[in-house]
Amino acid sequence: MLQELKPAFRLVLLFTIVTGLIYPLVVTGICQVVFKGPANGSLISEHGHVIGSALIGQNFTRPEYFHPRPSAAGADGYDATASTGSNLGPTSRKLIDRIQAAAAQFRKENPEYSGAIPADALTESASGLDPDISVANAAAQAARVAKARGVRTDAVEQLISSSVQSRDLGFLGEPRVNVLQINLALDRTFQKK
Repeated sequence: MLQELKPAFRLVLLFTIVTGLIYPLVVTGICQVVFKGPANGSLISEHGHVIGSALIGQNFTRPEYFHPRPSAAGADGYDATASTGSNLGPTSRKLIDRIQAAAAQFRKENPEYSGAIPADALTESASGLDPDISVANAAAQAARVAKARGVRTDAVEQLISSSVQSRDLGFLGEPRVNVLQINLALDRTFQKK
């Protein structure tokens, strides 16, 4: 019986080495050479300290900063260890109530904005950790940010324009603004009031 099991043990050992050691090391090595930033988490540092990642959303609530999409990740949102969407369907009363509350909060925070509220200002992403907002969402918040910083709205709008990231590969996704990066640019460009 042991004779019949020897080839099976050898195959398990071989595939453990190939798929458990060699393949991961080769892929990691390629990623470190070709995609060094993303392979290491796209970390953003300020004054020598890591303050976040360009890939994971953070909650900004102060008026002088752009606010991210709502998050359902974790009890209070923006918990990277509990990445998830709300999983509520379009007929869910809970979802409708949450969106109505988010719309009321958006109008309260941005009284100068009277247009249609961008959908990403009211709805969570599938991960709950989307680091980006739409250009329309950023534009809707520009007047509030400008007022809180004591600068002209058009100056903040110019910063938004220079912060827009285009579609991936020229055709995937939508133009977007990374919330952490634009908020850091705000701090570098305009002093808080």
